[in-house]
Amino acid sequence: MSTPSSQSSTEDASAHSFWMPGNYQPTVKRTEDAFQACNDIVACFQERARVERQYAQQLSEWSNKWKPVVDSSPLYGSLLKAWQCFMSSADRLASLHASICRSLVSEDGDRVRTWQKDTFHKKLFGGFKESQDTETGFTRAQKPWAKRLKKLDKARRAYHKVSRKEQAARERQVHAHGNPDVAIDKQKKLQEEGELARQEAEKVRGRYEKVLEEVNRYAPRYMEEMESIFDQSQDEERKRIVFLKQAFLSVHKHLDVTNNETVRAVYNELHGTLAAIDEQEDLRWWKNTYGPGMPTDWPHFQEWTPEKKNKRGKKDVEKKATIERSVIIGGVRVRAMYDYVGQETDELSFKAGEEFLKIEEEDDQGWCRGMKDDGCEGLYPANYVEAV
Repeated sequence: MSTPSSQSSTEDASAHSFWMPGNYQPTVKRTEDAFQACNDIVACFQERARVERQYAQQLSEWSNKWKPVVDSSPLYGSLLKAWQCFMSSADRLASLHASICRSLVSEDGDRVRTWQKDTFHKKLFGGFKESQDTETGFTRAQKPWAKRLKKLDKARRAYHKVSRKEQAARERQVHAHGNPDVAIDKQKKLQEEGELARQEAEKVRGRYEKVLEEVNRYAPRYMEEMESIFDQSQDEERKRIVFLKQAFLSVHKHLDVTNNETVRAVYNELHGTLAAIDEQEDLRWWKNTYGPGMPTDWPHFQEWTPEKKNKRGKKDVEKKATIERSVIIGGVRVRAMYDYVGQETDELSFKAGEEFLKIEEEDDQGWCRGMKDDGCEGLYPANYVEAV
């Protein structure tokens, strides 16, 4: 036999059952909740994108701040290269995290927004077409059921009322029976009232059972219609779940740097550079660059050789022409004041009064380079000519 508390809990569970009138609302509201969830998902990963962008900026700022310090540090050789590799790795990681930021916003965020726009169709006066269609379907399926339940509840309450009345009559009859203070006529009247109450209860019970039978007969059809609408809602929800699963997997793909080839390459290269630090090679380099391994011109006897007049100066001009002489764009027109016969093959010969182009300025040996109208080119003494 069930206790009143267990009966109460059963009634509460039944009252919240999907099959009771109006309890389909959570399923209807699920559509609006899914729309809001899309907004929250986009906002959530936009904030994560800002985190990625800020991290990329901080990496770049850190690298730019320390690059000059590292490059000018007293370290050298493979040790300096290893330190510099941390800076270059930071630059590459900054670029990676900046691309993660762009992917979260322009790829994942836009994808959810586009799907949201295509999936949820807003009504002019609020709400969504999908949730309204679901609610309309449930309402139509539940309307005749609700009417039958209302009729059943009325029959139940009528039956319970006459049952209480019958019980009261029976209790009065039992109390009067064998009581010498109650007259025979009174006992007979109580007996008749009890019989009438019993007959009325039987009659109302019959109507109650008839209505209940009608409700139970309609229940399969009601369940079929409700499940049909519910299955349609479930199908829409399944599509939402599948889409959001793919969206989350896409976000994971962009955030999961553990499987990113660029990250692997960065840290593999950094590890390789660190492992390649070679103290012996670095010490050898220092010895040969700043220590006893440096080449030197030890003192030795140098024979004196007479210097040939003008030869050395002209050869120096020829060897260092591109460094020590300035080329004159288009040339400057000059006129010879004296005759000059070149002593070497690279010298220019001319007569007094002859004009030609000076194409390079005078060097520190007093020579210029000129070019005649016929294309002949060579060196000549700067003090043999004047500007035209």
